[in-house]
Amino acid sequence: MPFIKTTEQYSSVSFVGMAKNSGKTTCLNYVVARLRERRKIALTSIGVDGEERDILYDTPKPRIVLHDGMVFITSEKDFANREFSAEILSVSERVTPLGRLITARAKGSGKVVLSGPSDSLWLKESMANMKNYGVKLTLVDGALSRMSFASPAITDAMILCTGAVLSKQLSQVIHKTKYTCRMINLEEADSCRKEELSSLGRGIWLFDEGLGAWKEVAESVFTLDKGIERWLFEKTDTLFAGGAVTNPFLSMLSVNRKTPFELIVRDFTKLFVEQSTFDKFTRCGGRIKVLHKPKLIAVITNPVSPEGVRMDPVLLREQMEDALQVPVYDVVNF
Repeated sequence: MPFIKTTEQYSSVSFVGMAKNSGKTTCLNYVVARLRERRKIALTSIGVDGEERDILYDTPKPRIVLHDGMVFITSEKDFANREFSAEILSVSERVTPLGRLITARAKGSGKVVLSGPSDSLWLKESMANMKNYGVKLTLVDGALSRMSFASPAITDAMILCTGAVLSKQLSQVIHKTKYTCRMINLEEADSCRKEELSSLGRGIWLFDEGLGAWKEVAESVFTLDKGIERWLFEKTDTLFAGGAVTNPFLSMLSVNRKTPFELIVRDFTKLFVEQSTFDKFTRCGGRIKVLHKPKLIAVITNPVSPEGVRMDPVLLREQMEDALQVPVYDVVNF
């Protein structure tokens, strides 16, 4: 499929599911199998993926399959349970709930559970280290939920997996996926803003025009003092949210903001906002920009769900492509 060649053009690509059972692992295995002879690749995960059975539905899950020569990062616990021989390349000093992270090279083919870095800085450092092992492309299995502190949006490119697990109605699957694609494609902040904001914490920051500097006004959207809201938005027309952005917070901005008003977030995964709230904010003159914007190179559709929903694979793929205007593929029903 054409998106395989596109994937090879980047140094890091994440696979992100709209929900559990959206076909993310199947897609990842499809890409790995086709690149195994063409690129030196590495694999890791945000959180844990590759389990044998689905935790929610207790149904069999496709496990992640590695091949000889591939580099991978996983926890000590999951490294011990791999199904192939491997050469250990490095062991992290930091520890996850599943132990230290082990970087290794596969000596043969087999299945493995991947449990990788737990925050974005660690993930970035891990991807940067791959060049030391001759790796040209790092594939990242995205987070189970977007609550993870490690974001798949920091990779160079992204493949989004969606499908029947989102709804029994085809129109709703398309509607939800289209909104997510809008979030992925939010405008990136200019280079000066990115440099200023990248090192700031997870709080709410305003740009104090008098001081010419960023000032933290709350530890998060959940601790913002209601009494200073109006004062806050009389002081600035630009805010940076270093952590999550919620419906109530964005609704409050729609009421109190100056016009135009700019909100900058780290990346689209930090937006826990319904489409109606997002649309109201933009209608009021608000703009949202991101520090990290990955290139969406493909959308992959899965026409079945664990609850027994089965959609026409051709109809799903074709209507999704018409709605999104990006390449859409089905790696099972070609």
